[in-house]
Amino acid sequence: MRHHPASLDPLFKPRSIALIGASDDVARIGGRPLRYLREGGFKGAVYPVNPKRDTVQGIRSYDSVAALPEVPDVAILAVPAQGTVQALRDCADRKVKAAVVFSAGFAEASEEGRLAQEQIAGIARENGMRVLGPNCLGLFNAGIGYYGTFSAILDAAFVEPGPIAVVSQSGAYGSHIAHLARQRGLGIGQWITTGNECDIDVAEALRWVIDQGDVKVVMAYAEGIRDRDTFIEALEVARAKEKAVVFLKVGRSDVGAQAVSSHTAALAGSDAVFDAALRQYGAYRARTTAEHLDVTYACARGLYPTGNRFGIFTLSGGFGIQMADDASACGLDVAPMPEAAQDELKAMLPYASPRNPVDATAQALTDLPLMTSYIAAMLEKGGYYLFAGIFGSGPASPTFSAKLRQALRTATAGHEGRVLALSMSAPTEIVRAYENDGFLIFEDGSALVNALAALVWFRRSFDAAKQARTAPTATSRIAPPDGALSEHEAKSLLQAAGIAFPKEALVRPDEDAGAAAAAIGFPVVVKISSPDIAHKTEIGGVIVGPRDEAQARDAAHTILSRARDKRPDARIEGVIVSPMIRGGVETIVGVVRDPSFGPVVMFGLGGVLVEVLKDVTFRVAPFDVAEAQRMIREIRGFAVLEGVRGAPPADVDALAVMLSRLSQFAAHNDDVVESIDLNPVLVMPRGEGVMPLDALLVPRNAASRS
Repeated sequence: MRHHPASLDPLFKPRSIALIGASDDVARIGGRPLRYLREGGFKGAVYPVNPKRDTVQGIRSYDSVAALPEVPDVAILAVPAQGTVQALRDCADRKVKAAVVFSAGFAEASEEGRLAQEQIAGIARENGMRVLGPNCLGLFNAGIGYYGTFSAILDAAFVEPGPIAVVSQSGAYGSHIAHLARQRGLGIGQWITTGNECDIDVAEALRWVIDQGDVKVVMAYAEGIRDRDTFIEALEVARAKEKAVVFLKVGRSDVGAQAVSSHTAALAGSDAVFDAALRQYGAYRARTTAEHLDVTYACARGLYPTGNRFGIFTLSGGFGIQMADDASACGLDVAPMPEAAQDELKAMLPYASPRNPVDATAQALTDLPLMTSYIAAMLEKGGYYLFAGIFGSGPASPTFSAKLRQALRTATAGHEGRVLALSMSAPTEIVRAYENDGFLIFEDGSALVNALAALVWFRRSFDAAKQARTAPTATSRIAPPDGALSEHEAKSLLQAAGIAFPKEALVRPDEDAGAAAAAIGFPVVVKISSPDIAHKTEIGGVIVGPRDEAQARDAAHTILSRARDKRPDARIEGVIVSPMIRGGVETIVGVVRDPSFGPVVMFGLGGVLVEVLKDVTFRVAPFDVAEAQRMIREIRGFAVLEGVRGAPPADVDALAVMLSRLSQFAAHNDDVVESIDLNPVLVMPRGEGVMPLDALLVPRNAASRS
């Protein structure tokens, strides 16, 4: 059931709150949130519910939800698992709009717990109540002083509101990343942990926070997603609004079940598909908690460079070269300063290296006006969209810090549209002062470069989303096949979707393969055609190269004989006779059903690059030709398609059209198709198209029976 995003408003923006199981002890689960609500500045009514006490933490307590003087927008349940279902029923009877369930001991614990969780979900559905949890740490909306959580990170201090939202399946991770963000000086407006997700999941929470005007970047954490459509919608809305989603995804598993019958499925893993889906819809995947924080920090200002030219200023050649190496690895352009500008800088300091990195040597520390001139020249004449200065511990020096800060302010004045970063180590108050001047501050140079590259990545993703998308190709719905399909049947279905195959002939066992081969043109390839023999080579069911009618007849006879001997149970249609095609770049294309995202298209280079290196990438179906072009360029071996060792460039444009058409077919027939393999697909020289030489289509009904 899809909900309108605003259905989470009562949960996130309540005017009144009931705390069921409220405790006088501020260290208990029922005591912390009441203390946080009392001290955090929440302006609405707070109603403790505890039948054993007249007051809780100095506030009047009520025997039950039914006894409350008004219907609260949200109820926070801090009661044991065995009391949760009844407490939720009481809330539903009072028409409470939303509830937060802290307790563990549900689906994550036992079968009995799973059944209780299903009861909670049922109460939510039947009453239109939104439920967060169970087994979660709750949520907060710092802008209104609403802290509906028992997280201990608020013990010492509240989190200041700011441009970041946190959406996490894990309460522990959500708390930890919020703590680290606070240490980094970042404000968090909305924070939500979804726990067991009996109702509200990561996708829906993500969708809600992205709609909030004060949110510029979302830190998300999940093992997986349940609601594909809402998740994709959330990421697309974020990209359209130019709000960064920085995602830490954990957990790796294989799709598994159909790995034997489908080569594509054997190469597909849920994690690889999730990774590709994040790229496809514009979310950045962080590999570590440190990167999660660094990239979020860089995005929090909402400033994204329009290009990737990167200027580096250093007082030490070695550090500058290291940063330049990192930048090159991240795809940033460490372009040299213009020659005339280099000459000017050289005239100021003859033994400096003014190329890029611009190394002003330690001399610049004793002549800060010189350093100011160098940095100003880089920003005014270098054409750099991103700038980094490497200063080490210099800004921490009591005798030097103020003058250095002033020199940097003077040098960068008027360049607020550029992304300015410094690599430095200093006490927090000094770091905050530089941040207030507009600089991003990193201790580690490699982390700095990676974060700047992420900003460039987001800018390109935002811009790509604005480009007009090509209309979906009209593609046919197919009737559910009655069991497995032969290669010839699979090709017929795919041809109706606009996938072109080389001309071929199906020759029945009693027909003349020689005459068919002559009509095709020699040399030919002869293959067994059977819905029950997916892997033809395993029975010797492929003969390559017959050059006349007699050889073609012999090949057909041999193949049919082998099939009868090795697979007497198989249904035999006959043999396929097709032209023997040489040249081109061998690739593999396929479709597989992912548990989270449904049909996804896979692409990779064929042969050893697939078998050993698994150099493949994925896209969630359907997608347009522009997305297919980006997909093709993601593989590590893309240079092979551009032409190497004298080979002509391959027809990448035709390949992109085929991938997009296949994605449309897969999406339109999601309920019918389990997997598709086109292997190999020869990508011919530019202008000559693509040649899929084999096709395996596994219907869902056949997959479920196997």
